[in-house]
Amino acid sequence: MPDNRIKNEEQYEELRDQGMSKEKAARIANSENASKKGGKQKKYEKWTKEELYKKAQEVGIEGRSDMNKEELIEALRNH
Repeated sequence: MPDNRIKNEEQYEELRDQGMSKEKAARIANSENASKKGGKQKKYEKWTKEELYKKAQEVGIEGRSDMNKEELIEALRNH
């Protein structure tokens, strides 16, 4: 369900798919320059498990070595 407080919902979702927190993604999607920021990376579903693992390592997600691809995506989105 769309959030009426988000000015650029599509960009917000793209930023969340990149692993950005809800708060940061909302700030960018609601900024005056919203169309100029973010949304450049492919969706997590198109990343390899290795790419997801490396990103999870970068952001400090614990237990990543025991996660499958879907679990890594979920952990990154909720980080």
